[in-house]
Amino acid sequence: MADRVLVTGAASGLGRAIAARYATAGWRVLVSDVDAEAAVRAAAEIDASAIGLDVTAETDWADARDWCEREWGGLDVLVNNAGVGAGGRFEKIGTADWDWIWEINVKGVVLGARTFVPDFKARGSGHLVNVASLAGIMNLPGMSSYNVSKAAVIALSDTLRLELEPYGVHTTVVCPAFVRTNLGDRLRSPDPALATLMDRLMTSSKVTAENVADQVFDAVARKKFLLLTHPDGRRSALLKRLGLTDGQVRKYWTRLRAAVEKGER
Repeated sequence: MADRVLVTGAASGLGRAIAARYATAGWRVLVSDVDAEAAVRAAAEIDASAIGLDVTAETDWADARDWCEREWGGLDVLVNNAGVGAGGRFEKIGTADWDWIWEINVKGVVLGARTFVPDFKARGSGHLVNVASLAGIMNLPGMSSYNVSKAAVIALSDTLRLELEPYGVHTTVVCPAFVRTNLGDRLRSPDPALATLMDRLMTSSKVTAENVADQVFDAVARKKFLLLTHPDGRRSALLKRLGLTDGQVRKYWTRLRAAVEKGER
């Protein structure tokens, strides 16, 4: 019997690529997305099942768990991929935008884990995959709300890594840099220059969603915790840990700040 995986935000982008990678490997895949119709279309293309799932709604998570129990008798891997992007100077980001990104990027992961961890522990196996971002490590200026949300996902994952390990439950946190996906479609930013830069960086990235999906699949198979998907991201994270990135970041922010402030004049 094939293993079972649920991927959130899987109607497009990285989530769809991860779902397709597992389907290609013969797994039973549940494509979930807040856009239920898009989830059905994506699932049909990769021979998977589909369900509508708003990751901020506890009732939707309960329905997803019930589906997995009813149709599959449980779940083996949960991929908490659904997320949104944001950018902007700190004082320009309103409370509503902080709430929006926190609800999806953090609470969505928390609710997913809370839904399936009890079953994983009871069975003595299971794997959580939480998609964070290199942003949660690097903390670049002009991205405070996004950085904080992804840093929270990394902290949660690191906590669960050791807390759940004695029960046979494993955790992987994925920290991509910029990837060619449609994340920018829902990006919120009060600073157009920052939004334009982020869109350009995603569009020009040589790392595809399929590249990252392959790495996620391999990381789960090897029970690897921290997955830095980009070569330059691995280098940047190392330099950050050694305290050697401040000078470069100051230069980056000097150039970007000038462009942002010029747009206001």
